[in-house]
Amino acid sequence: MNEQWKVLKTNEQYKIALKRTIEIFHAEEGTPEDEELDLLLLLVKDYETRHYNIPDPDPLEVIKLKLEEKGLKQKDLEHIIGSKGYVSQVLSGKKELTLKMVKGLHNFLGISADILIADR
Repeated sequence: MNEQWKVLKTNEQYKIALKRTIEIFHAEEGTPEDEELDLLLLLVKDYETRHYNIPDPDPLEVIKLKLEEKGLKQKDLEHIIGSKGYVSQVLSGKKELTLKMVKGLHNFLGISADILIADR
């Protein structure tokens, strides 16, 4: 394990850590490389959190993407959201998702509830 890893402060340090992370990404569990990987993942995540603004995904876009991935249509959400018109209003942003809808969408489409209740 590389004992010199420290908090990443420069873009150059970040790139070096990222390169090493990729090199050892499939390290066998319990090996020194596995421990190094755990540390690198924390350091890279910390650097990215401090330097890159990654916006939260739009819940409605995630729903639409999941429908497309699963080969489903808006009508397949009627048993969760309500009538055809209401589904359309929710997916266009005219109506808000309720907690009951969030639970149903989470169970039906496998979308994290955190994403579905994110502020838009």
